[in-house]
Amino acid sequence: MVDGDTDGGDAAEPAPGDGAQIASVTDLQAGDSFRFTVRDRDSGDEQEAILVALSDGSITGWLNYCMHWTDVTLDSGSGAVRDGELVCRKHAATFDPTSGVCTHGPCEGATLTAVDVTVQDGTVSLTDPDYEFVMQGVDPGDPADLSTSPGSRIGF
Repeated sequence: MVDGDTDGGDAAEPAPGDGAQIASVTDLQAGDSFRFTVRDRDSGDEQEAILVALSDGSITGWLNYCMHWTDVTLDSGSGAVRDGELVCRKHAATFDPTSGVCTHGPCEGATLTAVDVTVQDGTVSLTDPDYEFVMQGVDPGDPADLSTSPGSRIGF
């Protein structure tokens, strides 16, 4: 989730975390998602995460996987927001981008795993104490997500 503001005004002191800059707010328009990689501080595992720009100008952060099948990414590089909701391509589950709650699909009622971010002075920074920032985007050596299925109720 996001703390602070998006217009560069005074914001609260960032929450614990590495405070690494993920992106500029100018990199995200309402309805966009932006992929980045984090490392879990406990396990050391790297995981994909996404920023989602909301229509009110705020930005939320989530781990980039569906709650139904955690090996299926929400954003595989072409965006994950359709008609104002985050969408899983596998079974067309939809998630509220503000709360992370699944509003339709096999995992209805489940909630995405939040990644805490702060927006200050036009920059989105990682402030989640559970993760450290690794890089923008994802490892180029990882194979593309092949989780799409024909006949989805939402086109990509």
